[in-house]
Amino acid sequence: MIYRFVVLAIAACVLPLSAFAQDPLSVKPGTVAFEQSVLVSGLPGPWEITWGPDDMLWVSERTAGRIDRIDPHSGLIKTAITFTDLATKSGQDGLLGLALDPRLGKGAGHDFVYTAYTHFDPARRADPAVKDPASPYLHMYAKIIRLKYDAGSGTLSDPMTLIDGLPAGADHDSGRMKIGPDGKLYYTIGERGNNQLANWCIPIEAQRLPTAAEMSAKDYFSYQGKSLRMNLDGSIPADNPVLNGVQSHIFTYGHRNMQGISFGPDGTLYASEHGPKSDDEINILKSGGNYGWPHVAGFRDNKAYQYARWADATTPCASLKFSDLAIDPSVPREDETSWKEPFTEPIATLFTVPSDWNFSDPKCGNMQYICWPTVAPSSIEAYRPAKGGIPGFDNALLVTTLKRGSLYRLPLSADGQSVSGPIERYFHTNNRYRDLAISPDGRTIYIATDPGGAHETVDGGVSDKVENPGAILIFKYNGN
Repeated sequence: MIYRFVVLAIAACVLPLSAFAQDPLSVKPGTVAFEQSVLVSGLPGPWEITWGPDDMLWVSERTAGRIDRIDPHSGLIKTAITFTDLATKSGQDGLLGLALDPRLGKGAGHDFVYTAYTHFDPARRADPAVKDPASPYLHMYAKIIRLKYDAGSGTLSDPMTLIDGLPAGADHDSGRMKIGPDGKLYYTIGERGNNQLANWCIPIEAQRLPTAAEMSAKDYFSYQGKSLRMNLDGSIPADNPVLNGVQSHIFTYGHRNMQGISFGPDGTLYASEHGPKSDDEINILKSGGNYGWPHVAGFRDNKAYQYARWADATTPCASLKFSDLAIDPSVPREDETSWKEPFTEPIATLFTVPSDWNFSDPKCGNMQYICWPTVAPSSIEAYRPAKGGIPGFDNALLVTTLKRGSLYRLPLSADGQSVSGPIERYFHTNNRYRDLAISPDGRTIYIATDPGGAHETVDGGVSDKVENPGAILIFKYNGN
């Protein structure tokens, strides 16, 4: 059932503009008015939400292992399938990406749905990065499968594994999935949170490319920090890039945690990526591109980021205490400009700050990371409706965020290759926004929220209590 409760005239107020084009002070409050309501709540971890050809919202539920179809008018939930071999031990594994075959429901014999999830497979070799033999992640992998949809029963069945043995772990699994206009399946894998927090002694492998021997053995550990491109049967496309002499599923590399990908109407592939303490990135993915992580965060400008190589510390790493703010002097550090390899710069950051930025804010207490200038972009959608839409709102990228519980609108240039104007902020609520879907007329935005977690509150504080746990919120343009 839909509960309508507020009309938003403008977004929550933010600080005034500054001289920096893409820093936290440059954001403007949005001015388009929307009516806000709740379609459904209490979902145990919605991850992907997409509009189906049956005019239903298709949703993957990360922790429950369910794919649901939800009526966008009544909120009625119909479960299509529940996976029994799902493995979920953290806040980033489980049932992740979901993509519908473009020919679904068209009578062409291609009523297929694609998804990805993590599972345990003790028959495969142990993860070489996991040193604890009792770790639940020792034999955790991700796989991508294809399912057959039966419109009569509204169910999914006949799972067929397209690729298995993909790296997975406790952090930064990414897991966004899209089918491109070229008919290929695209999938993102993060660098698993290496070189920080509980994984601070594990090197980042986002720059490592697979060897011919690894590909022959179907050993995919080098796929960390990459975007993948594959045929709809899981095989490697003949026109995939050849990197370091080897052709694989890898489309781009040098990524941190890419939780959003979206195709524009002209086929441009946009991506949103989590930065460390600053410099969340908005990228355009191009075949064979290197996107710089961990040597560069955002632009190669030496602002507020140095690559600290904890695993290479002269003091044994395991005896050190990890800190984002006070790096032990025995840990080697690199400025961004010391890395000379060519790489693809982002088209925008959320956000770049000077090196003297104060990353320790007393108001954030033990949740300091919530006050950092990163917003934790969880999804991205290219907004350019074929017809209708919201006047003055189109030709933009819409980005949902976790830490800020907001939607950011990034206006694009006419050719869609750059950001061309101030970034706007909408829909700030006391929630963590996970993904969005847009109605076919382009006038209603559906946003899935996390069931819990830390975030910035509307009054400028921080909290780990969300207002609408596991919900799908509706933001409908009201004509103003």
